[in-house]
Amino acid sequence: MHRIVVLALSEVVGYDLNIPPQVFSGARKDGRALYDVRICGVDDRPVQVSYGYEAKLQHGPEALAEADTVIVPGTRATAPRHHGTLSAELADALALIPDDARVMSICTGAFVLAAAGYLDGRRATTHWAHAGDFRRLYPRVELDENVLFVDGGKVLTSAGLSAGVDLCLHVIRSDHGSAVANRAARYCVVPPWRDGGQSQYIERPLPADEGSTAATRAWALERLGEQLGLESLARHARMSVRTFSRRFRAETGMSARAWLNQQRVLHARHLLETTTLPVDRVAAESGLGTAASLRQHLNATIGVAPLAYRRTFARP
Repeated sequence: MHRIVVLALSEVVGYDLNIPPQVFSGARKDGRALYDVRICGVDDRPVQVSYGYEAKLQHGPEALAEADTVIVPGTRATAPRHHGTLSAELADALALIPDDARVMSICTGAFVLAAAGYLDGRRATTHWAHAGDFRRLYPRVELDENVLFVDGGKVLTSAGLSAGVDLCLHVIRSDHGSAVANRAARYCVVPPWRDGGQSQYIERPLPADEGSTAATRAWALERLGEQLGLESLARHARMSVRTFSRRFRAETGMSARAWLNQQRVLHARHLLETTTLPVDRVAAESGLGTAASLRQHLNATIGVAPLAYRRTFARP
């Protein structure tokens, strides 16, 4: 039986901590459990869990030496989260992991793997809200906060919180096939596969500034379904195209065309969430033209087709 050891580090995120034992316990074949999941700490003391309670664990760090897979859930541990380092106690625990073991993280557990050097030169992900801190602390890691998980073979990382479910189901699917993974998903009452990536959940508000192109941006937001070119935007702002382009980029960090496309996609998402308009009508009213164009833009931006997005996010 494949042995999974979950390493809980104070303060461990309680939701993340419970994902692996819950999901992997649902992976069975011919009535036989396929995984033995154990939870350990770096010592024998109870582990502080986020939001006000402690967990008394059945195993100490010695369990790591017998692991086929090690999973690090999200944590608020100070050294990896804020200083890019490991405490001596944590470093000693990680040194017990066999060289051939698979190593995984959920959410901010990626900070621990990065501090230990597992992610150097690799593509990885973590919770989108902590991407800035991660890049600052671990510049040698190729971070992609737009995906739900990254499978790097022996090293796997998942995005925030519920993305840990997606990663665990992916691992079951890779180890034992779709039928076993689908049964585990049904047991947990979750979809066996989620369309798209983490980027569909990222908040991207319009910058609240009073720059010289702010009035034109507000004007454009009321006319997204119209043909708006750089010339018409510059004319509204009473600037030359060259001056408008330079100031627009200085104020928003992107070109006027890229900003306009972003706002049109955001408006299309809003219409998909809050109306029952046909997809081609959503495309027209958001200024993206055709249903095919909307599909292309939505897939490029958040990796989801319009109807799949509506099924997930439509509001009653």
